Amino acid sequence: MKEARIAVYTRVSTSDQSDEGQERELLEFAERRGWAVAEVYKDKISGIKNNRPELDRLLADAKKARFTHVIVWRIDRLGRSVNHLLEVLETFKALDIKFVSLSEAIDTSTPAGLMVFTVLAAVAALERSILVERVKLGIANAKRRGVRLGRPALKRFGVDEISKMREERSQGATFRQLARAHGTSVWTVHTLCSKKGHPGVSKIKGS
Repeated sequence: MKEARIAVYTRVSTSDQSDEGQERELLEFAERRGWAVAEVYKDKISGIKNNRPELDRLLADAKKARFTHVIVWRIDRLGRSVNHLLEVLETFKALDIKFVSLSEAIDTSTPAGLMVFTVLAAVAALERSILVERVKLGIANAKRRGVRLGRPALKRFGVDEISKMREERSQGATFRQLARAHGTSVWTVHTLCSKKGHPGVSKIKGS
């Protein structure tokens, strides 16, 4: 059996909070188990933020096999959502890295810990299916109300209108002003003012 090498991960929500308590408890836990600590990763950032530099660094080091276990104070310190948490845990599982959450006594090296992982996977799958159904229902309701979905077709703009749009743009009109004037979106105006934004653009002088 290979020697356990531990990655400790802590996170607090804001820079004025301290993660010393989490770190101390986790280091003492590792010491009681006789585990060698390979690295401590500390994020000071809100749980809902996507950008977590230290977690990203931990995942990169995991792929380099720099540790065998990851331990956290509480499971919500790791993932910003059930789906994100499951993605991280699945990465650990694929890399044969064990995960331990001290507060919930979760340890994926045990049968009970694996059961928790299975439950999380089921919850995440349910969450995804509910979201998909809500989106489908919203689209169906919008269509029944006659709402046009998606961006307007570029082909409804003739060559003359595109040429006029470009001329107005060259005279200093902003994309937002052009969008209002021509009854379309900023994205459409931006696309039509480019040289590759419309099948008929090549017919416009100067394209």
